[in-house]
Amino acid sequence: MGFCTYGRNPVFCIEAMEYIRSFKEKIVVVKLGGSILDDIELQKKLLTDVVFMSIVGMQPILVHGGGKAITAAMSQAGLEPVWINGRRYTDERTLAIAEHTLIKAVNQPICNMLRDMGAKAMGLHSLSSCAVFAEPLQLENEDGRKIDLGLVGKVAEVNAELLTTLCNSGVIPVIAPVVRSRTGGKLNVNADSIAGYVAAAVGAEKLVVLSDTHGIRLDVDKPESRISSASEKEIEEMIKKGIISSGMMPKVESCITALDGETGKAHIIDGRIPHSLLLEIYTDKGIGTQIIK
Repeated sequence: MGFCTYGRNPVFCIEAMEYIRSFKEKIVVVKLGGSILDDIELQKKLLTDVVFMSIVGMQPILVHGGGKAITAAMSQAGLEPVWINGRRYTDERTLAIAEHTLIKAVNQPICNMLRDMGAKAMGLHSLSSCAVFAEPLQLENEDGRKIDLGLVGKVAEVNAELLTTLCNSGVIPVIAPVVRSRTGGKLNVNADSIAGYVAAAVGAEKLVVLSDTHGIRLDVDKPESRISSASEKEIEEMIKKGIISSGMMPKVESCITALDGETGKAHIIDGRIPHSLLLEIYTDKGIGTQIIK
């Protein structure tokens, strides 16, 4: 079923047309994660939406994760992941596995799928042109001692000129979260974080974070408690109250990073819903949680 036959409702198409006109030549950063990276059929549907956006004049930039694939590859190599404060400890061998997996098993297939659909795509990562550069992530525990995470980084710089040049040329950049450091090495960086910094750097109209959850809920066990829209201040209050925690935190922090830059709005949506990306961007109500400044 095509996007503009949704519900067989011509009003839906007219509604979309207004947004299509408004968002022409505007950049949208889309962070791919969750089941989309594990389910090839879901991935095809989502990338079809991305190609549609490109055809009607938006300029998508994709950022993807791949944590489950890395864990599976480590298991095949006889390695057990070590987690420190929710982050994967990354030594040289783990980084080599992560780099190979993220590029060969995730990034390249996404680029190939986009090309098969008639789009132009370019993978950006540690083995190609790099749009993101990192520096070692330094964390401290409660007593002030430094936490050793190995080769884990945080975003230090975004090459916004490269990204906007690609977008203006009709190319969809596809960014993997293994990047070069300022000193010439390589670092593994959280993909949610990269998406937020990229959106801020290029002045994206929107950041859309795709996950396996239907936006932010007041009660995680009650889908009907989904919050359709919230301000950055309201988000901060929800964090203080413990409504937002654990796996949702990196996504929310990514959205706040984007909004603190030049990004207009940020969205967290369930990527498992057919056409969720288009429904969130091109309709009045959307289907996830919209976060505004």
